[in-house]
Amino acid sequence: MKKGINKSILFYIASVLFFIASAIGFTSGNESSMVIVWLCLGSSFLCLGSTHKKKENNTDDK
Repeated sequence: MKKGINKSILFYIASVLFFIASAIGFTSGNESSMVIVWLCLGSSFLCLGSTHKKKENNTDDK
């Protein structure tokens, strides 16, 4: 097993931060198009984290 932090965890943390930023934007009444951008970025980072974790698990098995 590798030492250090996994990159997938960093993707997950970034996605949570994007989701928090979009929630703050929804509640504060900011421009809704920017909130949608933050929401899409959070979803894409969540997908990147899951695919990167799957790739890490596949390489650890070999």
